[in-house]
Amino acid sequence: MHELSLCESIRRILEDEARRHAFERVTRVCLEVGPFSGVEVEALRFGFPVAMRDSVASQARLEIVEPQGRAWCTACGREVVIAERFDPCPHCARPGLDVIGGTELRIRELEVQ
Repeated sequence: MHELSLCESIRRILEDEARRHAFERVTRVCLEVGPFSGVEVEALRFGFPVAMRDSVASQARLEIVEPQGRAWCTACGREVVIAERFDPCPHCARPGLDVIGGTELRIRELEVQ
């Protein structure tokens, strides 16, 4: 499960930021996880408290924002919402869309003390 290693990377980032900005505790972590990021959201939720144990985020609440997948259709010149990476354009039905959103995996917000 690579989601646990992702959680451990998030922990390292939070520990580094705590040292850099002199905060003692993280109370909330908001992650943005796109549908094409390759991350299983439920596994991330499961691994988060395990990885945060004995850290500045040991009591942090995890929130996950899941943006929609977005793509650009070069055939009809529209930005469209897609559910799967290789979906055809919902307007003109042409395949080969350029994915422009939904690959995100980032820390969106932190609440700290």
